[in-house]
Amino acid sequence: MQALGLSLPDCILPLPRFSMNATPPNFASFLSTTSPSKLSLTTKPLIWVHKTPGWRSSHGGSLGVQCATNDDGFYIRKCVELARKAIGFTSPNPLVGCVIVKDGKVVGEGFHPKAGQPHAEISLHCYFKLVWRLDCQVFALRDAGDLAEGATAYVSLEPCNHFGRTPPCTEALVKAKVKKVVVGMVDPNPIVASKGVDRLRDAGIEIVVGVEEELCKSLNEAYIHRMLTGKPFLTLRYSLSLNGNFLDSLGNGVTDCGGYYSRLLQEYDAVILSSSLFSEKLSADSVSASQEPGANQPIRIIIHKDPSSSNQIPLVINKVTDKVIIFIDYRTATSPEVAQQGIETVSLDQINLDVILDYCNRQGLCSVLLDMRGIFNGFEELVKEGIKKKYFNKFVTEIFPIWNGCAEADPLLPLKNLEQGVEVENLRSKASSQSVVVEGYFKF
Repeated sequence: MQALGLSLPDCILPLPRFSMNATPPNFASFLSTTSPSKLSLTTKPLIWVHKTPGWRSSHGGSLGVQCATNDDGFYIRKCVELARKAIGFTSPNPLVGCVIVKDGKVVGEGFHPKAGQPHAEISLHCYFKLVWRLDCQVFALRDAGDLAEGATAYVSLEPCNHFGRTPPCTEALVKAKVKKVVVGMVDPNPIVASKGVDRLRDAGIEIVVGVEEELCKSLNEAYIHRMLTGKPFLTLRYSLSLNGNFLDSLGNGVTDCGGYYSRLLQEYDAVILSSSLFSEKLSADSVSASQEPGANQPIRIIIHKDPSSSNQIPLVINKVTDKVIIFIDYRTATSPEVAQQGIETVSLDQINLDVILDYCNRQGLCSVLLDMRGIFNGFEELVKEGIKKKYFNKFVTEIFPIWNGCAEADPLLPLKNLEQGVEVENLRSKASSQSVVVEGYFKF
């Protein structure tokens, strides 16, 4: 990275020269989200404001510096809050929220509700006739143009500047005659990547980029990962006793509305399960559905290596979801019921993560949860492969207040004996009704 010098009274600031080919940062983090990207110079944080009309992110240019107010971070956090309302519905598109502020008042807000529907900025443009203010007692109808003109638009992700299933967000902002746009982060999608920012700047709109950037990155960590790697964001979930033994259990209440497992099912596009869950002693309760209001249920990917469980798969899974695919070993036969009910089946010489993740990517899936329940042997090779090839991004571990014995061989022993150690970072914990859930990120 090269640097230029910008002379200010009593100081010189280095200006970064960005390159579209630069190595992207690690987006999977839960860093502090209380302050925007900044340079310490005065009592107020400084952010880069790109002033030159012809500036492009692939080369240097004349830049100005402006003090960011605390309001910028506040409204971007509000954008993220709005965007979260669509968790589980926008994939493969990102979550995006937008707030329009004029004279210190919120005059419009919106979020991208579903793939193929208007994006956050366009939702605002279409629904500006409803005026939302911080005072919930005050509502008014106003002309859209009058409200937008001269206002500041805050958006968690760079507005798009291309035609897809929806028109460009940038054109809605330009036509609305907003004065300024504050962007949480640049979109890593090559189709967008700074083009939206460039279009707005060329239209004479003041641009600020990188406010609450880490928060905005964590909001769309799965989308960002798929854009940068071409593979879905992969999370490993499992349960342990206090003394580290593997448990084939979910805690009480975790599958209910608001429980961590119910929210995981709402958040992820697909869940990998073992066919051992579909034995005769197990019912549809073994294949939980998200209980969040209006939740979009994930695709169930069944790893089928146990012939004795084949007859139970369609009987159980159809009570939960009709979105199912079964990956089977070529030596394993499936029951006639599977074919009769139109369940997609893929026969492989060897079931592996490469094939599964490539399938998910082709289906446009951004996030996959590998849920280690049932017989652990069905997952052992997949987990080893995920660690060896560094496919795992995140883990979620439910720890039970149990100190149990292990009469049989520890099923986790092959993983504990792996030569390749893995560091983890950004750990967070939260208490459930009868367990503690720890989540974090693999640092390969």
